Amino acid sequence: MSFTIDDTTVVSSRTDTVSGSVHVVDPAGIDSVWVTVGSEQQVHDGGFSRGFTATYRFITPSGQQAGTHIPMVFRARDVAAFETQKDTYVVVVP
Repeated sequence: MSFTIDDTTVVSSRTDTVSGSVHVVDPAGIDSVWVTVGSEQQVHDGGFSRGFTATYRFITPSGQQAGTHIPMVFRARDVAAFETQKDTYVVVVP
């Protein structure tokens, strides 16, 4: 699994977005892909494809404290129910 994050910072003084893409390859086929930012989650149906790419976009509210790390989780499951996960974060800036 690989992923991109368009901008690894969000601005505290305004509503901002976290967006990018996630790419998963599995010879058995991809069942589902989940992307989580903070407490919000998006689920993508892999359609049992051997390779799957999805884009994501989350809106983050203004007023978050500068320096806060907003957790991100990328998780994928194949048709045999094997799961993989990668964790990272974006940072709130003034």
